[in-house]
Amino acid sequence: MIVNCVVYQEGHKLSDIKVTEIADYMGRPDCFVWVALHDPEPEELERLKTVFSLHELAVEDALHGQQRSKIEEYGEALFVFMRMFSMEGGEIGEGEVAVFVGPGYVLSVRNHSQQSFLNVRSRCEQEPHLLKQGVSFVLYALMDAVVDRYFPVVEALETELETIEEQIFTKDSARNNIERLYQLKRKAMTVKHAVTPLAEASVHLFGGRVPALCVNTQEYFRDVYDHLHHIETAVDTIRETIVTAIQVNLAMVAIDEGEVHKRLAAWAAIFAVATVLAGIWGMNFEHMPELEWGSGYPLALGLMGVCCGGLYLRFRKAGWL
Repeated sequence: MIVNCVVYQEGHKLSDIKVTEIADYMGRPDCFVWVALHDPEPEELERLKTVFSLHELAVEDALHGQQRSKIEEYGEALFVFMRMFSMEGGEIGEGEVAVFVGPGYVLSVRNHSQQSFLNVRSRCEQEPHLLKQGVSFVLYALMDAVVDRYFPVVEALETELETIEEQIFTKDSARNNIERLYQLKRKAMTVKHAVTPLAEASVHLFGGRVPALCVNTQEYFRDVYDHLHHIETAVDTIRETIVTAIQVNLAMVAIDEGEVHKRLAAWAAIFAVATVLAGIWGMNFEHMPELEWGSGYPLALGLMGVCCGGLYLRFRKAGWL
């Protein structure tokens, strides 16, 4: 679906146009067309492929999605593929945006996401002195918008991690904590897989040999890279903290199991004394004077009680019971 199709000249909006009118503005000096699509049909993208002379491999990536974040050059044109995230009920909602940029045109294709770029277009139109730089500034604005939407997701992951950490030393919560930590680790890896390749690719948009379209906007793409690096560092910190938290929870499980083992060992020692005494007097020897005592039975029970009680107090004092 075509969201909008607008032509700009010297940083100012000229008008909304139809796709059939795009060719009339292509090639004009200081003029470019910005087309936005949302979950397009193959026929729509194929039509714009012909209008803008898009590379078929880039069009295929935009249609099928499920790609790593990347930036590719096709002659004078650039193709940028980015993953989009949002927090939806504690889960990460995923989407994709593909951006085609070339001399005189910008085509953004948004898939599986309800997060529009209307605010990006509005921002660009409110800064004509920057929009005057052409399609490279639009590419920067789109990339910056996508990257800025990563920050709330990372903050939500940090908040969830802090909540789990507060419950680490709560009794009988280790199993639940470990399950939640592994789920959180999966979310962090999802963000990591989107941020790292995009950060690596964005380096090629500033410093050294950069695409001709981006020569005048290198400092803006450096700012995008700085944000990506900050997010990547935060995600790495979350992952390391998760690993530490899992180890602490496993240690708590081991401690709890040790306490159980100590209790079992203490009770086994107590009953072992009574078992030994009962076993001695249960032997069928003829010459056992204790068996003929009239007070033998109560004395045996008393001795067992004294021994067991002494062991119980000893283990209690040691903290085993």
